[in-house]
Amino acid sequence: MRNRRIRSFLLLVMMVLVGLPLLQARHIIGGVMSYECLGNNRYQFTLRVYRDCNCTMCAQLDPSAEIGIYRCSSANNCEGQSQAQPYGSVSVPLSSQSFVEEPDYPCLIPPNVCGQEGVYIFTLDLPVSSNSYFISYQRCCRNETINNIINPDDSGATYTIELTPTAQLVCNSSPSFDTYPPIIICNNAPLAYDHSATDPDGDMLVYEFCAPLLGGGPDLDPLFYNTCSGANPIPACPPPYNTVTFQAPNYTATSPMGGSPSISIDPMTGMITGTPQFEGQFVVGVCVSEYRNGLLLSKVFRDFQFNVANCDPTVVADIEEDIQISDQEFVVNSCGDYTIDLVNQSFQEAYIDNFEWTFDVGSGEVETFDEWNPSITFPGVGTYEGQLILNENTDCGDTARIFVNIYPAIEADFSFAYDTCVAGPVSFTDLSETGSCCLTDWNWDFGDGQNSGLQNPDHIYQQPGDIPITLTVQDTNECVASSTQILNYYPVPALIVIAPSAEIECQPAEIFFDNLSFPIDTTYSIVWDFGDGEFGSAISPFHTYEDPGVYTVSVDITSPLGCQIDTTFNSLITVLPSPVAGFSYAPDQPSNLFPEVQFTDESEGAIAWNWDFSANPGSALPSPLFVFPDTGLYLVTQVVTHPSGCTDTVQTVIDVIPEIRYYLPNAFTPNGDGTNDTFRGKGFLEGATAFQFMIWNRWGEPMFETNDPLAAWNGQKNNVGQEAPPGVYLVVVRFKGPRGEPIEMKGYATLIR
Repeated sequence: MRNRRIRSFLLLVMMVLVGLPLLQARHIIGGVMSYECLGNNRYQFTLRVYRDCNCTMCAQLDPSAEIGIYRCSSANNCEGQSQAQPYGSVSVPLSSQSFVEEPDYPCLIPPNVCGQEGVYIFTLDLPVSSNSYFISYQRCCRNETINNIINPDDSGATYTIELTPTAQLVCNSSPSFDTYPPIIICNNAPLAYDHSATDPDGDMLVYEFCAPLLGGGPDLDPLFYNTCSGANPIPACPPPYNTVTFQAPNYTATSPMGGSPSISIDPMTGMITGTPQFEGQFVVGVCVSEYRNGLLLSKVFRDFQFNVANCDPTVVADIEEDIQISDQEFVVNSCGDYTIDLVNQSFQEAYIDNFEWTFDVGSGEVETFDEWNPSITFPGVGTYEGQLILNENTDCGDTARIFVNIYPAIEADFSFAYDTCVAGPVSFTDLSETGSCCLTDWNWDFGDGQNSGLQNPDHIYQQPGDIPITLTVQDTNECVASSTQILNYYPVPALIVIAPSAEIECQPAEIFFDNLSFPIDTTYSIVWDFGDGEFGSAISPFHTYEDPGVYTVSVDITSPLGCQIDTTFNSLITVLPSPVAGFSYAPDQPSNLFPEVQFTDESEGAIAWNWDFSANPGSALPSPLFVFPDTGLYLVTQVVTHPSGCTDTVQTVIDVIPEIRYYLPNAFTPNGDGTNDTFRGKGFLEGATAFQFMIWNRWGEPMFETNDPLAAWNGQKNNVGQEAPPGVYLVVVRFKGPRGEPIEMKGYATLIR
């Protein structure tokens, strides 16, 4: 045993060194152990362990189950037995693994739950003893999403079975549960699960809820990983075994899913019944005790996980109907057609396992149809009742009640009449027929956006064309039929109407002739005579009259069918003579120094003048004199008036520029006599910026510099140093004009002493 512990320790050290993960099995959702007596004190044990397939970062099923064997007088009396000194141990390889079949809920879209079963089978020779044998497997930890126990991800599991002295004497075989509980059950829906077991010897079985057993622990330290506190005890530790801690008082071992009333288990049949009242994942323990002649032979512990989910009905029987009476009653109407194509719109189709249509089609017997969208022929006019049945005889099925009304045929038809040459109303006549009592509604679509509900309407069209006319009729059975015909409508207008009806304009006169006649479009031939020798062909043209006068206008319209109409509008347009505006001004370039501008009228045919200088005041003189108040751009407008009252306008933009005057003298005499003692420029610098005034001697040595236009050089270096000798000095002046233009001036200053 000591050597085995050393080997386990070395294995853990190697796993750490090579980086292999030590994983808690936070995935266990259940397990159970049973046995079969093979005779001659030989027993075959079966361990079944269940895991959550969707667990992330969790262990798989153990490739080998490490079994501990202990022989004690009772579970609470295993003196001298320890993990280090068991009666025996065995490493059992995984025999098989498979997925747990999900229950078939036609109306449930199940949560992402997956269960996997691992089976470990091994045999032991166990001589008859006055003590019990305890065969155990332990592993940590349980599925961390369990709701009803405390710290499930730190709670391990023990799957064990006791081989009692009485069972040894009679070569007993323990009971085995028949099925694994369903992975998913429905919340707030009755539960009835047969959790019974089969006993090969026919012994009496008694069922009860019991607390699942703890085993192992969350310790991942390599020194303790295979100990009783570690995640993978090797071998399993001896009894007694503690039980999981339920989230009391809401959940207990006997009420593992809570609620009131809670689910229960029948002690004689193992049937679990009740109504789950909470969503979640719940660990449940079931014990079955085996009795023969009143003596307890064995007790099988099993725990598993119930996943409770909402099972709102998602399978709904639905069809494409004409009328829906209620959620599950539909009406389909057919007018004159005895064959009905029923459209199945049931959902969720993926969970519909079976369906059928049933109808009494007049034969006296109910007929069944198994197509998803059946086509059913009925014998004649009448009302027929049927059903669409989904997942029959299941809790998640649904049924739709269907009424099919076969009505007599209805047919829409009409005629129309109109003058094909001259525009006028079109008369429509209803020719529709129905096999029922009578027609009740008419809806005319005249193809131009207009409608009518009269049976025999008249309609006036504003536009020509090949116009689709649709008549829709309805009868007392609410049967509907439609008919469409094309109206080839190309008459000429009954009257030519244009705007303006009379117009007086000034020369030149641009006139828009708005043709208000109807019906016309671009397929018509239209000839305009504007009365000035010019012609046009547009429906509504523009035309410009260049000369004064009175003009007569005529219009000729010919339809695509050759029908023709024309009209002459005498003296329709009067064009009055207009003056011609014009002026000149001087000076050509006014400035802030010369802001006075003389304007000279050059217009023709004017008797009145109006001047706007973009600054007050204006003027009514023919040739005014104006003084601009400031520099900048001014829009000058001249409006002249003819004796006819017509006017003409001309505009020009005048730029009054900001002007600078600056001069440099050529000599100065700094002798202190008060006359010409300093040197600086003179002039008008309003609006100038970035001023620089610099003086150098002939060797390039700076003598004076200033940014002040009023500062002057006194003949000393920088105005404070040694007196400069007589001679000629270079002067440079730089600045920016009022509009930012750079200006540079160069000159010479002659210093005379």
